[in-house]
Amino acid sequence: MGVKARVIVGGLVVVLLAAFALYLAGRSGPKRPFGLPPKLGCEVTSPAGSVSLDLTQMANAATVTAVGQSRKVPARGVVVALATALQESKLENLSGGDRDSLGLFQQRPSQGWGTAEQISDPRYAAKKFYTALVKVKGWQAMRVTEAAQKVQRSAYPNAYEKWADEAQTIADALLGHAPAAVVCTVPEASSSPVGGPAVSALAESMRLDYGTSFVLQVDDQAKAVRVPATAATQGWAYAHWLVSRAADHGVARVAFAGREWTAQTGSWNDLPSADPTQVVASVA
Repeated sequence: MGVKARVIVGGLVVVLLAAFALYLAGRSGPKRPFGLPPKLGCEVTSPAGSVSLDLTQMANAATVTAVGQSRKVPARGVVVALATALQESKLENLSGGDRDSLGLFQQRPSQGWGTAEQISDPRYAAKKFYTALVKVKGWQAMRVTEAAQKVQRSAYPNAYEKWADEAQTIADALLGHAPAAVVCTVPEASSSPVGGPAVSALAESMRLDYGTSFVLQVDDQAKAVRVPATAATQGWAYAHWLVSRAADHGVARVAFAGREWTAQTGSWNDLPSADPTQVVASVA
């Protein structure tokens, strides 16, 4: 075989090997959005579908949803907010962006959204978004992308619509419309506080997200918080918030309505003795 022929054959072998590697990657590689590691993060399921998020994205989604609930924004508004944050930041609290854009919604201090420090607070950013959204006349009858664009005034006005289904799935779960719909696998080691300080930090975080009218009970002896639930939907909303923020606050167990999620298993399992009138979360 001549030199030229050997070069051609060698090149074909390289191409075939590369193609085979890509084929294997397509079969066995992760298929989750945003590069989520296979054993760390959250899965959200509802009648609208299924979405995978990492722990940071899940925590931010929980805050955006809770802030909407605290302001009594209709569920449609939560969907619009989540779709907007997915498009603008992939639900990450970004420290920069186009020009002076910051945070979950890429709001700009120069456009009157607040100071850089304020916009970098997910709770503040979500409140500002909802405040602007509900001022839009007829926003509830608009497509997700149209309502979002009325607030954001983006150079890509139709970009938000591609996240509408994912946002609906996340909103349905975090608003409590589907039981045991948020499952998170959290790291074994965490820098979160433990014991009494962890309970206090968890309670304060819930109060900040859900507003001044939110009520919970702190059980220091049991290292737990107990949240009254007047309806199953409300209870599952609280339970899913607690699972979503488990990595931040060292939550080891969440129980409600005959189901229990634990950090050890990373899943919901039957617990017949779980109180249907309150959500209980225990910390490490």
